[in-house]
Order: sequence, then C-alpha cells, then structure tokens
Amino acid sequence: MKLIPTILCGGAGSRLWPVSRELHPKPFIRLADGQSLLQKAWLRGAMLPGVIETLTVTNRELFFKTEDEYREVTPVLAKQGMVNRFILEPFGRNTAPAIAAAALQVAATHGEDACLLVLAADHLIADQPAFEKAVARAMELAAQDKLVTFGIKPDTPETGFGYIEYDGNSVKRFVEKPNLEKAREYVASGRYLWNSGMFCFQAGTILQEMQQHCPAILEATRACMAQSRLSEGKGFSQIELEAKAFKQVPDDSIDYAVMEKSAKVAVVPCNIGWSDIGSWAALGDLTAADSDGNRIEGEAILHDVSNCYIQSNQRIVGAVGVKDLVIIDTPDAVLVADRSRAQDVKHIFARLKAAGHEAHRLHSTVHRPWGTYTILEGGSRFKIKRIEVKPGASLSLQMHHHRSEHWIVVSGMARVVNGTQELFVNTNESTYIPAGHKHRLENPGLLPLVMIEVQSGEYLGEDDIVRFEDVYGRE
Repeated sequence: MKLIPTILCGGAGSRLWPVSRELHPKPFIRLADGQSLLQKAWLRGAMLPGVIETLTVTNRELFFKTEDEYREVTPVLAKQGMVNRFILEPFGRNTAPAIAAAALQVAATHGEDACLLVLAADHLIADQPAFEKAVARAMELAAQDKLVTFGIKPDTPETGFGYIEYDGNSVKRFVEKPNLEKAREYVASGRYLWNSGMFCFQAGTILQEMQQHCPAILEATRACMAQSRLSEGKGFSQIELEAKAFKQVPDDSIDYAVMEKSAKVAVVPCNIGWSDIGSWAALGDLTAADSDGNRIEGEAILHDVSNCYIQSNQRIVGAVGVKDLVIIDTPDAVLVADRSRAQDVKHIFARLKAAGHEAHRLHSTVHRPWGTYTILEGGSRFKIKRIEVKPGASLSLQMHHHRSEHWIVVSGMARVVNGTQELFVNTNESTYIPAGHKHRLENPGLLPLVMIEVQSGEYLGEDDIVRFEDVYGRE
C-alpha cells in the first residue's frame, strides 16, 4: 500500500507573533538547529520507509517559499527521485477542504487504496523511530477501512488541546478543550489522549466518509479541482485551485466534518515526543536553561534576571531585575509578555490585523519567488530597500504609476529593461526608472545580485504595480 505524507501548511501562528506573520507563518519559524518546523515535517514524512512522494497543501503565496525550504534540506534525505506534489489554495478554507483536495488528488494519481498520512507543518516530533512505529500501526488499521488518528499520551493537564477517550485502538468520543479541573481528571483516569491533529487513511475511505458526512464540502472541492490548473515537470506537480470555485467550498475542520461523526474512526496511542509549539513558552522550553532558568537565543546581557525566555538574533537585549518574561526582538517589532500569559499574544496579532497594520502580515524582509527585499527606511514620499535576486531569477515586466525608482548595484550584475532600452548594470553602477516606464530586473549571473532601491513618489504602496509578463504566474 502506497503511503503519501500529506503536509498541511498554513495558518497565521498568531500566538508566535512577532516572528510569525501571515506571509511568514509558524511553519517557517527556525529552531535552534537551523531547521524550520516545515522542513522537519517534510523530512519526517519523506524519511519513512517506502515513501517516494510527498504532497503539500499550502497557500499560493507561500509556494515558492515552501519550495525553497524543501530544496534546502533535500540533501539531508538519503533518497533519490523524491517527487514533491503541491495543491495551492488561494486562501484558507480549513482542514476538511484541504484534505478533500488531497484525497481526490491521491486517488486520481495512485488509486483509492493509496494511504494519506496527514501531518501538520508546524508540529514537532522528537522521536522519529517511535513515530515510524506509530505510522506502521496506523497503516495496518487504515488497510481495515479505518480513519486513523494519532493520540498522544498526556503527561500534564493541558487545557489547550482536544482530548480523545479511548480503549485500545477504539475511539469512544472526542472531547473539546477542557478547563483545568477536567484536564486533571482526564489525565488521572488514564483513559484519555491528546488529539494531535495527525491522521492516516486510505484515499477511498476518507472520500466515502466525506460523501456521507459532509457531501457539500466534497462536491464543491471536486468541482473546484476540475476547474483548476495542473502543472507538471520532473519530480514536480502543482495544482492551483481556482479562486472563484474554491470560495464556494464550505469552511470546516476535518474533526467536525468527519472524525466526530464517522463510525470508522480508530486511534493509535503513542509517545513520540510530540508538541504543537503553541506559544512562546512552549518554544522557549526547547532551549536549554541556564542556572537562573533563563533561556537565551541570540545575545543578551542580564542582571538579576530569572526564568525568562529571550530571543534576539540581530541586537543585544539588556534586562535588569525581571523574571518570568518572554522577550522577542525582531527588526520591526518587539514583544514583551508575562511567560504565564504567552497564549494571549494572539490578541496583539488580532489588534494589528484589525487596524490594518503591516506588522501582522509581513516582516521588514519579505520573501518573493525571485529572492527577497528588506525595507531599510521609509518616509512620506520615499522608501529605501535592499533587494537580493537569486542567480538566474527575474522580476516581472512591470510598471508603477505613482513612483520612480533608482537602482544601485552593490554586488553582482543586473540585466535591466528600462522602457525601450536593455542594459547591463555592474557593481557600483546605477540606473533610474521613471514612473510610467515598463521595466524588468534580472540576475543573469551565478551569484546573488544585491542592490539598493530608492523609491520616491506620491504613493509607495506595494499594490502600485501593473504586471505585463511574469514567469511565476502572478497578476
């Protein structure tokens, strides 16, 4: 039976702001070993015995970023010929539509007896051998026409997780996130597991159960898939879901839509070192503490400080006479929170989003298919950026109505289309792009192109752009 690890990569990770943003969500957060949660999730699935293909369901805007993440860790994987398939959503519609799309794709490609292993991109699993054993048991149950969930044996009375009452591999019931008293009762009884949000089932089984319990989701997803664009290449496949059709798909989680209703649900109890890294307190616990209980990533000078988690990768943080704090420093935002209230960071994120503040959506460094740009400084009529273009990459042929741009090459060489001219701009040279001129920037070299861009004009928003040609299919 074929096993297809299916990674769901999305969400805003609002409790891990300011590192997590809408366009740099929680799966892309790097841990102390340099790998992101997404990279670890992909490796976790790809390393399983017999696996030669993965499927990732993610937002269209995160596709190139996701590809870069996988490309970076592919050498770690001692396998040849791994195929990465993608389903790209125009916007989030929760886990039931994502799994419906994945099951339809797997059934069409490999048949209805192929098995999906659904993994969250933002969870951490410390014990890979134990995980492999749990997956092997889940596949045995899936072959018996079961919808299998993975239940984590609890060691503390957590109130942030759903619970599963179980007996062996049988699920008695799913329980919503309890209060602390109930959570203590569940853990003490030994009859409950944490609901991990990971699943294993045959494509045909989940499609049959969705047809029975949430037919509107399945049929709307099927109709959307039929209207969606498929692109394929060597070791690569991509389905870009059509936005108008996808908007008609009802929004629901797989737990509510199917798992809590189906008579075919089974559970694999396991102890695999699982964590959903749901707060800064949980992420901080992954870093070793010093003699005062402080956990530091980056550089910090402390005096009379205890039980604090401090992360700062660019600046020195000084702290005096504080305890039980989370301090997270990024180039454009700083978070200071009581460690015991780390879950409430989501309220800061929500207020930024409601106010339309860019700090909920973007970092000062923004990833694009062709490279990155970093906003260095800005004012009412100017903005200064550092732009880095990957070797061989090209920006779209575009035009701006309200701003002009001055480009200075710092390193590398640029091929520039400027109106009717095409020219090469070398290190320490510059060119000027007037407002209204069609222009394109390309890196024809083998090394990254780094340049400084100075924008000036009456409006400097990123939406002042008209694209005429774009190799990445953007409009």
